[in-house]
Amino acid sequence: MPTFSYKAKTSTGQTVSGVLTAESQQAVMRMLDERSLFPLRVTEGGQAEKSAFTGQRKKLSLRILTAFYSQLSDLLRAGVPVLRAIDVLARQEANPLLTEILREVHNDVSSGTTLADAMLKHPNAFNSLAVAMVRAGEQGGFLEDVLQRIAIFTERQDELRNKLIGSMVYPCILVMVGLVVVSFLMVWIVPKIRPLIERIEKPWITTVLFAISDFIINRWPYVIGGIVLLIMVALMVLKSEQGRVLFEKLKLKIPVLGGIIQMVAICRFCRILGTLLHNGVPILQALGISKDATGSQILAEEIAKASESVQQGHALAAPLAKSGLFPMDIIDMVAVAEESNNLENVLVQIAESNEARTGRQIDLGVRMLEPLMLMVMAIFVAFIAIGLLVPILRSGTAAH
Repeated sequence: MPTFSYKAKTSTGQTVSGVLTAESQQAVMRMLDERSLFPLRVTEGGQAEKSAFTGQRKKLSLRILTAFYSQLSDLLRAGVPVLRAIDVLARQEANPLLTEILREVHNDVSSGTTLADAMLKHPNAFNSLAVAMVRAGEQGGFLEDVLQRIAIFTERQDELRNKLIGSMVYPCILVMVGLVVVSFLMVWIVPKIRPLIERIEKPWITTVLFAISDFIINRWPYVIGGIVLLIMVALMVLKSEQGRVLFEKLKLKIPVLGGIIQMVAICRFCRILGTLLHNGVPILQALGISKDATGSQILAEEIAKASESVQQGHALAAPLAKSGLFPMDIIDMVAVAEESNNLENVLVQIAESNEARTGRQIDLGVRMLEPLMLMVMAIFVAFIAIGLLVPILRSGTAAH
């Protein structure tokens, strides 16, 4: 049964709020009436699911999700039934939002819904990858293994995010300080020095510097308005299906980063497909599940085409090679594995080796980010310094 949050008044005029679980909003009204409460507002969804600022559903942190997946896997591995395991985790009340979600999941599963479909109703907690893998685990009878794998995925993602945030703190401070300094120089210092060198022969860099300074001083409202408008248009485009596909194509074309994003999706596909095949799931069904777990719509479309080719009796390696998304060494390993009837083991091996390699690339990229941003800020400052100093030095030389 769904959860409803309410706000009501008592017979003494006091305003109270809370959460009730009922079949419908009308049932909640009856329950409030039985408690002598006059309802002011009744909305579906628990109070913890709503942000106080935006009114949108909150998201669970990766740390909380990692603990949930790991604990649920341990309970199932110990022989605890799914319903009882979910109830145990809900009663722990480690997080109000997770508790509300698990209560709704418990109600849905107890009414006959699969765990994957119950999780699908809560995209603020369970992403498409987790739902697809849970669906595969339910169908293949290895749910506890899948949950443990999801916990590992989520923990790695959380570690990577924390590493990126930690490594970005200092560069972001540098960028903010740099922007303040550059803005101060362009808006205050450059106009002060400009009259002193206006009549001196100026190099092109000084002319460009003065033009930029004039534009910022005279057109700054238009600059800010243009940036805000650009962000709004970008958000609107990204909400559309075509916009998301276009954005994903652009991400894949970014040097270095695009290759990392593509390889992460490929590793997900290989690991999940190999795990499904190892547990006896038919290849067509396994392809259908694993394509939804890649996290890449472009890759999922190519895998769907490969699935159609396999359904017609062809090998898997050929359509994957035709997509142009898979490296040739992976294609060769898949082709050899199909010939030797060892596809499930080779796919997991591909995922493990490439995940380790991709992790090293990510670490290297994070370490290179800080000096790169320092270099960019140094270029901006050097541009301003050269634009101002060259005319002054020329005037000094001409005076002698």
